[in-house]
Amino acid sequence: MANKTTTGAGTRAGAARARTATSKRARTGAVKLAKPQRQHLVAKLIEQNQIKNQAQLVELLAQEDVVATQATVSRDLDEMGAIKVRVQGGESAYALPELPSEQFAPEGHLRRVLGDWVVEVAHSGNLIVLRTPPGSAHVVGSALDRVGLPEILGTVAGDDTLMLVVTEGASTSAAAAKLSELAGL
Repeated sequence: MANKTTTGAGTRAGAARARTATSKRARTGAVKLAKPQRQHLVAKLIEQNQIKNQAQLVELLAQEDVVATQATVSRDLDEMGAIKVRVQGGESAYALPELPSEQFAPEGHLRRVLGDWVVEVAHSGNLIVLRTPPGSAHVVGSALDRVGLPEILGTVAGDDTLMLVVTEGASTSAAAAKLSELAGL
């Protein structure tokens, strides 16, 4: 856990929150994972269990000493492309497509990812270049690949730069404008 240095009342309030969180963790053993680690655990739980609803998933996470709300679990399932499938006995349970390319990401997820990570959009010929903070280009590339925009033929992600190839016949400037709008730029 990183420590922040502040002055005045902020120090006392921050220290009190840290003591409360630490003492709560000591009592329950539960931790709050970062999204990538939590989603990895969610995928593992879905593979190992027939999870019929979000409340059951929240409970399974708690058994793993991970704190998550139903709202958080709902967003995770949506972002991961989880679907409900029929299982033996006619009931339904969550499942994840086996291949990342089969996982569907809704446009709302793409808007969140672009808004959070894209800082610049430029285009030339049939290429669009997206700039992100260092180490973030792959997150944006994965979201674009999963949403499957018809005008984007493919993506190549580096560390902080993403190159998109626009399909022949599609307007590169219109696609760049669409991405800029989704990113809130």
